[in-house]
Amino acid sequence: MKKRIIVSLLAGMALLPSLAQVSTTLSPYSQYGLGALSDQSLGFNRGMGGVAYGLRNGKYVNMQNPASYSAVDSLTLLLDVGVTGQMSNYKEGGKSLNTKTGNFDYAVASFRLMPHVGFALGVVPYSNIGYSYSHTDAVGNNTTTTATQVYDGKGGFSQFFLGAGWQMTKNLSLGVNVSYFWGNYAKAIQMSTNETSANVETRSYETSVNSYKIDFGAQWQQPVSSKDVLTVGATVGLGHKLGAEANLNILTTNTASSTTTGDALTIEDAFSIPYTFGAGASLFHNNNLTLAADYTLQKWASLDYPVFNHTNGTYTLQNGYFLDRHQVAAGVDWQPKPLGRKFYQLVHYRMGVSYATPYYKIGTQDGPSELTVSAGFAIPIYNSWNNRSVLNISAQWGRSMGCDLIKENIFRINIGLTFNERWFAKWKVD
Repeated sequence: MKKRIIVSLLAGMALLPSLAQVSTTLSPYSQYGLGALSDQSLGFNRGMGGVAYGLRNGKYVNMQNPASYSAVDSLTLLLDVGVTGQMSNYKEGGKSLNTKTGNFDYAVASFRLMPHVGFALGVVPYSNIGYSYSHTDAVGNNTTTTATQVYDGKGGFSQFFLGAGWQMTKNLSLGVNVSYFWGNYAKAIQMSTNETSANVETRSYETSVNSYKIDFGAQWQQPVSSKDVLTVGATVGLGHKLGAEANLNILTTNTASSTTTGDALTIEDAFSIPYTFGAGASLFHNNNLTLAADYTLQKWASLDYPVFNHTNGTYTLQNGYFLDRHQVAAGVDWQPKPLGRKFYQLVHYRMGVSYATPYYKIGTQDGPSELTVSAGFAIPIYNSWNNRSVLNISAQWGRSMGCDLIKENIFRINIGLTFNERWFAKWKVD
């Protein structure tokens, strides 16, 4: 039975990459770098600000720290799937725009592989790209000649991971995620003027990535009193080149003669993912209250990025485009009475907040920082023989802030369903 379940899970996961490639953003900021980065939190910690490194519980899949997989017990198979709906508002220069998006978000699973060793697999997003906008400006002091630029892009990057966590000692656990990292984007900029004999230039940027990603994790769990358990966690993600080409096609059309000329430029091995370091801790008090905090550092500043120089027509890798990204998060989870008989006593109530600095520059200016406030519930699902499955519902309000930049306000609703069933139990008939 165990083998059949594992094969079924792998077959189901194989169908998910096509869903994961649909963009879930319409943000103009997703045109920079590798797009708008996903926080990779799941249903259980979305409402807690995304904290994860110090969380350890066999009732959910914590893919952000693979050391936590060893907490799953031998009778449990976990399957967690989630969807997200998002409403966004953009403001600039007295103008406002509202958008709506929604899509499949993630699917993960976990079970005990052998004593003290847990296994997990799943599909999660890494970043999203999706935008379409234009602007028109006067050319110099001429009030009749205008220049229009149209920006359009779509794509994103995802990872399918296999992970294992090993409880080495009573207190210490180690883990690793090995991921297939893939994705693509297509970005275009069209530049034209309202003059009848002017040229129309279109620059199309494309890439396709098929690579890997490796992340290591560790957790130390220690009772500090009769009612308190402290868990400290840390993660390291290996940065490396992705081995993907950056392709740029330039088409110039003369509107008067209808003639078109083109040029194709390529940069080999143009993209990288950064080294990532994370650390966090959680305190589990009286079996019903969890307090947690995390810090994450992504070392983007040392990476190069392909940039087109319009002045001399070159397409080269340049440094100074990225910034190191720092993120802090804190969250709380409270269950009034774990062994209570009333429904509201068994619900988990969650709140959290996070703040992240930008990882890219817009011209010579730093991109917008991100502030997110979240809250959510974990509602137990009952059936005739099991009450361990959970419906996770959370809401997030986020704001991207930067001096003289577009103001972006985002409201998300996340719904995640965690199936937690005793599929490996052996039934006995008297």
